Amino acid sequence: MSNPDSTVLGVIFLIRHGDRQGFYQNPTNYNPANTVITPLGLKEELITGEYLRNVYLDESSSSFIEGINNTIADPNQITGTFLFPFVADAAGEGGVIMNSAEALLQGLFPPNANYTTTLANGTTVEAPLGGYQVIESALAENDVSLEGWTSCTPFDTATTEFYRSAEFNQTAQNNSDFFTNLPQYLDGRTDVNLENMWNIFDYMNVNYIHNATFQSRLPPTMLAQARTLAAFHEYGVFTSPQLDGIGNIGFRTMLPGIFEGLSSITNSSDPLKIYYNAIAYKSFFTLFRMTGAVDQSPQLAGLVNYAASVAIEVRQPPSGGEPVLRLQFKNGTQDDAQTTFNWFNTTGDIPLSTFTNFLAPVAINSTADWCNVCANTQDRGCGAIAAAASQAAIADHVHQPISPVGAGFLGAGLTLFAVLCMFGMLFFLGVLSLGQRKRRFRRSQHSVRSSDVRTELPYSRWDLYSFILCSQTRLGKLVLESLRFNNR
Repeated sequence: MSNPDSTVLGVIFLIRHGDRQGFYQNPTNYNPANTVITPLGLKEELITGEYLRNVYLDESSSSFIEGINNTIADPNQITGTFLFPFVADAAGEGGVIMNSAEALLQGLFPPNANYTTTLANGTTVEAPLGGYQVIESALAENDVSLEGWTSCTPFDTATTEFYRSAEFNQTAQNNSDFFTNLPQYLDGRTDVNLENMWNIFDYMNVNYIHNATFQSRLPPTMLAQARTLAAFHEYGVFTSPQLDGIGNIGFRTMLPGIFEGLSSITNSSDPLKIYYNAIAYKSFFTLFRMTGAVDQSPQLAGLVNYAASVAIEVRQPPSGGEPVLRLQFKNGTQDDAQTTFNWFNTTGDIPLSTFTNFLAPVAINSTADWCNVCANTQDRGCGAIAAAASQAAIADHVHQPISPVGAGFLGAGLTLFAVLCMFGMLFFLGVLSLGQRKRRFRRSQHSVRSSDVRTELPYSRWDLYSFILCSQTRLGKLVLESLRFNNR
């Protein structure tokens, strides 16, 4: 059960971007097109930031974060995945998500005249726009913790299999009249089918918000039906019934950063108070399914609104002991306040260990892990990892250890080779002789034919080969150097 007297130690935020222009995604691999945020989207994020400030940064709130600096964004107290101070998922809708995060920050930490710095000459400089507080981002192509499905072949395969499933085809058949009547409202587009449902809904939703003519023409129930079908479509793509399923990859890649955030928040010697990820809609599906929240509240299987926010509160019970987690969700600016949802097949707050122990086994903890799960050897850093692994394998093969017996044979062989090299060179140079071969080779004073050389030279072909080979060894070079010194 939730204890109203527990203290908030910190919060994990996952927040969707605000309203934007149209956005196309390939329905098979989800490769995106570009889009831009709208003034409405910036306003939605600002409102969400202001709401969260009232809940978590207002000292009169029962959910005030203990010990947080609520005037200036302290980079030691606020972080995201891998980057300071926040992280924004920057693939596809990256510009929209980045702009959304900036707008949300202005609500969470509005401009403050105390945001200043003093220079060496004594001058005090205030940040522009009345103390505007900034944000940094991470590009998703450089960080697999965000949009883990991108360039992931098993994910693409699973998506195709979902489109071929009996459930998918039955849903398409049940809504055949809807798809038949829809093209007249879609500006003549022909790809009107369940497989392309996300793009159909997005077109309808964007135009319903921004195009008065479209809004007046569209029958009142069609947008709601399109939204329901889009949610069915995306839930089927971005979740898996198995905890380690490829459909869950969007949240599985985010888990290590969340675990790190939880660990820092609960560490009394660590100043971290807020861990924030600005994301798209997809990972909300995965979060709610993997934690079992959707099983207890089926409405969470729906498509979240712009600026929807999840807050995982880290709370300390008044009696002490292990910190607990509470799931709060606010579905964009349409909701007046957060709602507490149950998860992990229980009621109320859960022990921190319940969250970590259940999800840690399926977390994708590194780029190398992601490359393995996604069978990728080229993209998103996998090429460098594959090349490094190949070089390591070659080095390991070249430097393979040998047994003591093998080492003994190898040593004896090298010794014999060295001795033969030495004698071969001495024979070649005439220092030693065998039988009647006592003459030392002298260059002829006159020109001779190559055939004459072959019959008259006082050494064999083996002598020549051994000289060439052995002269390249360290021992051979020492012998030559000694002879050269003695002949001076």
